[in-house]
Amino acid sequence: VQLQASGGGLVQAGGSLRLSCGASTSTFSRYRMAWFRQAPGKEREFVVGIARMGGNAVYADSVKGRFTASRDNAKNTVILQMNSLKPEDTAVYYCAAGSTVISSTVSSTTAYAYWGQGTLVTVSS
Repeated sequence: VQLQASGGGLVQAGGSLRLSCGASTSTFSRYRMAWFRQAPGKEREFVVGIARMGGNAVYADSVKGRFTASRDNAKNTVILQMNSLKPEDTAVYYCAAGSTVISSTVSSTTAYAYWGQGTLVTVSS
């Protein structure tokens, strides 16, 4: 599975960005998807996990109420809508896919076998 993330950029605090991740697989609906992020000098952290058929996503506390994730299995795409951005949201954002992810591992980087190249989001104050 190859993942391609896009949509990053520079935005002022309070602004919005929409990230997209496309997957090259004919079995996209078999994969749980997720977004992680990594700020300079920090470890990669979980942002949101999306179930195979969409539905309720699982969000990190730091983004709840501001970020919304969705997927379109017909287009092999996941979307991360980010609103009310803060400077602390600055990071490289990665989409990830895993076929064996379960509820207890949704926030773990090791649960995902496939990763996109990342897209940089910079939020200025």
